[in-house]
Amino acid sequence: MVLSFLRMRQLITRVDDDLHARLKQRAADEGVSMNALVTRILGDALAETSRERFLRQLEREGRRYIPPQPADPPTHDELRASAGPEAGEAVLEELLRQREES
Repeated sequence: MVLSFLRMRQLITRVDDDLHARLKQRAADEGVSMNALVTRILGDALAETSRERFLRQLEREGRRYIPPQPADPPTHDELRASAGPEAGEAVLEELLRQREES
């Protein structure tokens, strides 16, 4: 049997009364201690990638646009069929031309 002991450090910080009240209420709503809540929030914040932080910042500022998704998007096969048999020929011709030149 392997025993591992988790070292804990204490962090003391100052927060305004409003933030303290909101943390206390959220902890109560979730049925956890304030310590557990704050530890989870800090851990989640540090686990976020820079891209996730950037997207979240855009959302907060109202600058992130996510285009609406069609209710029933076409399948890959439907898209290929709608493009016709000549789809991709221009690309293939250009690739062959470049190979011949090199």
